[in-house]
Amino acid sequence: MKENPTRAGIVEAADRLIYQQGYEHTSFKNIADAVNISRGNFYYHFKSKDEILDAVIEFRLAKTRKIIEQWELQGDTAEARIRCFIHILIVNQEPIMQYGCPVGSLCSELAKLNHPSQPEANKLFTLFHDWLSQQFLSLGCAQDADRFAMHLLARSQGVATLANAFQDEGFVKEEVKLMNEWLQACIDQAAKTPRR
Repeated sequence: MKENPTRAGIVEAADRLIYQQGYEHTSFKNIADAVNISRGNFYYHFKSKDEILDAVIEFRLAKTRKIIEQWELQGDTAEARIRCFIHILIVNQEPIMQYGCPVGSLCSELAKLNHPSQPEANKLFTLFHDWLSQQFLSLGCAQDADRFAMHLLARSQGVATLANAFQDEGFVKEEVKLMNEWLQACIDQAAKTPRR
């Protein structure tokens, strides 16, 4: 007898498939097959593809919050916590090279589709931006905290996109090294700037 997976199991499978195939190319059938249930049983949990997308976005927001909580525990300084963000490109290098960044690829696809869930998906970037801004504030970069946070987000997205396009591990490692050097320069500059 087939086990009836929970709603959470369906969302996890949908999250994986949407990351690997894209939202538009992931069907109810793909997800139902991945969790080994009938389409009828699937419809008990989700009535539309947009409902699944909303659940996947909420799942990713929850995962992102947990990642940020882990970085807060791992890093005893703002510098260490920002370096955790930078090193996610190394930690997730294999899937990034294969599929791109899960946040960037989803937001980009939904923007192209002019999908009504795009603003909700963009909250994934907002979580990272707000958290990075807070870290730069803690470093003493009050005047530039938002700008530095956006710069680091943009750079990491660019690295993920090019890693996916060119499949070059050396490029990712070199860019991570350069981002760490840039961060050190920001820290050095903040140390020279008198605090008000």
